[in-house]
Amino acid sequence: MKGKDLFTIAEMLKRPVFHRARLAAGERGIHRPVGWVHVLEITHVSPFVSRNDLILTTGLWLKRYEEERFEYMKQLFSQGAAGLCVEFGTTIDAVPDEILEWAEEHDFPVIVFEQPVRFVEITQDIHSLLINRHHLLLQNLESFSRKLQQETLRSSDMSAILRLLHDYVSRPVVYISSINASRFVPSVDAALAEKLGDIYGREVAGRMSADRENHLLFQLNGHTSVLFQPVVCFGQVFSAVGIILNGEQPGEAVPLLLDYTAKAAATLVLRTQFLEERLLRNQNELIQELMNRQISSEEQAQTRMGLRLLAKGEYLFMAGIFEVESLDKEAGQVRREAIHQDILVLLRSLLKKHNLHSLLMMKGNHCYLLCAKESITARSLTNLRTVLSNIVQHLNRYAEEELSEVRIHAGFGKSRSRMLETDRSLHEAYQVIETARCVARMKDRLFYDELGIYQLLKAVPDTPFLVAFVEDHLGALIAYDQEHQMQLLDTLDMYFQCHGSKKDTADKLYIHRQTLYNRLVKITEIIGTDMLAPDKRHCLEMALLAHRMLQSEGS
Repeated sequence: MKGKDLFTIAEMLKRPVFHRARLAAGERGIHRPVGWVHVLEITHVSPFVSRNDLILTTGLWLKRYEEERFEYMKQLFSQGAAGLCVEFGTTIDAVPDEILEWAEEHDFPVIVFEQPVRFVEITQDIHSLLINRHHLLLQNLESFSRKLQQETLRSSDMSAILRLLHDYVSRPVVYISSINASRFVPSVDAALAEKLGDIYGREVAGRMSADRENHLLFQLNGHTSVLFQPVVCFGQVFSAVGIILNGEQPGEAVPLLLDYTAKAAATLVLRTQFLEERLLRNQNELIQELMNRQISSEEQAQTRMGLRLLAKGEYLFMAGIFEVESLDKEAGQVRREAIHQDILVLLRSLLKKHNLHSLLMMKGNHCYLLCAKESITARSLTNLRTVLSNIVQHLNRYAEEELSEVRIHAGFGKSRSRMLETDRSLHEAYQVIETARCVARMKDRLFYDELGIYQLLKAVPDTPFLVAFVEDHLGALIAYDQEHQMQLLDTLDMYFQCHGSKKDTADKLYIHRQTLYNRLVKITEIIGTDMLAPDKRHCLEMALLAHRMLQSEGS
């Protein structure tokens, strides 16, 4: 293609049918592309003009008032027309100077034929040329697509497909990645490479969206720009392919070539990530040993994880669990394992994107994670929790949009300074998942220290003890509710939540104040008049929480 995919005003003026034409204004706009040619004499042109159309006219509109003349030109310009050709001798003999001055000021080409000309000859010539060029464009795209497919089947070399794109567009090609090394064809100096990386990180990545796999044209300086296309894997943007343009428009072919290349790059990224999964399976053994407390040396554990030994300071470790729930009960084992593998690859990619040291292990429908961050400060912990929360959001969005039959539950234990306490953190992480599943008000909690009183309730290993505790303090109330359907338990719970305010309680329950008074009288008859005494209230509130949790676990 070699940059010849645009047909411009300048090239058009070299055609034999234009040998009697002259450029009357807008010389700086002769590089505007021409996409089609048609005759238009009406003054209300907006609905009939498309971008890059060249308009042929006998100038009938110039017979209108001056205000209407300018309105005609403004409509052409706002619609993105390529230019205007005016024939003299049929309707008019000259274009007013003020119109030519306006066109010159807006770099809008105005071409005049001093004598009458057959418009049909112009349209036939240009349309034939455009159709032939478009046919050639499709042939080149098909050829590029075949070669691209051959390259992706031959190897996993990202540079090979970038070189192929460079051969077709004859422009510098860049590949900027947040999880792999960036590449440039041909090579660029370190300063430009750093600038492109900074632009991608600061400006481009945040404006790209996996929902809209759109191109993004970004200016490097006054003359040079980069056209980026996101590389999307599992609904996430991890990198981008770009073409550096030197003061020209990208044309029709360049975005298509870029799109093909980005999809091929996504294939290679996925293949590389799956290959890494095979190489990283020894992590399973390390996490398993940490869970079983089979490692006694903290230094040994950190070395096996690949962490450098810090001269000063320590690492912050956080362990978590991702539980993959299949909503399609008829899904086969092969399908489920494929989903688990996709989620594992996506999770590892997201962790790499955020530069987190991590260990991952998939066992059944549970993915176990241990991540590490250098230095232990309140800020580093906050940043780590934010990153993990964002990763959970990405996974949930992927599951919702791409795996509609799958739901992902996540939980993280307390942060710790030693890897050897991973087993405790994972136990806490599972308690987070269990609590979120069975207690509605906790469904959005991700971290163990957000569980509050449920930390204590989940730590009670003896379920019969909790059952007996609930029975001792609420048994009579529960039995009365079951027999009379008065919702006394819910009333007591809301009464405590409203800190004893009868008005707020009645409002929250959507009942009349007198109905609430009747219920409270019955509650005091059953459990006693001292329910607001501190010790009694604490026991009742604990029993209410335990009752709700036991109900959800048993359902």
